[in-house]
Amino acid sequence: MQPRTHTSPEVPMPDLHTLTTPGLTTFSGQGEQALFRVNAGVPISEALAHVSDLLHLAKRLAEDATQERDTGRHAWASHYLQEISKAVVDDVLVALNVWDGHSK
Repeated sequence: MQPRTHTSPEVPMPDLHTLTTPGLTTFSGQGEQALFRVNAGVPISEALAHVSDLLHLAKRLAEDATQERDTGRHAWASHYLQEISKAVVDDVLVALNVWDGHSK
């Protein structure tokens, strides 16, 4: 992720109550072909609340994986929840205009 290091004082802060996801971030794909995309138009407060729930579940699955045998299903479920969460956060960062949308 490449955050911007400074903001210009001439650029006003966006209204966080009306800001929505731009729907530019894709995930779960091979190479250039993505299978899913974050939906445009979701209020960022709702998007971040959902990400919080997803990450909580991913954490619980990872904890379960440390306590049981044959936990591949826990690990993969946690992995996919984290992938979705990252995509939503990345899209919110694009909406906030603090990130150019390119990550490694």
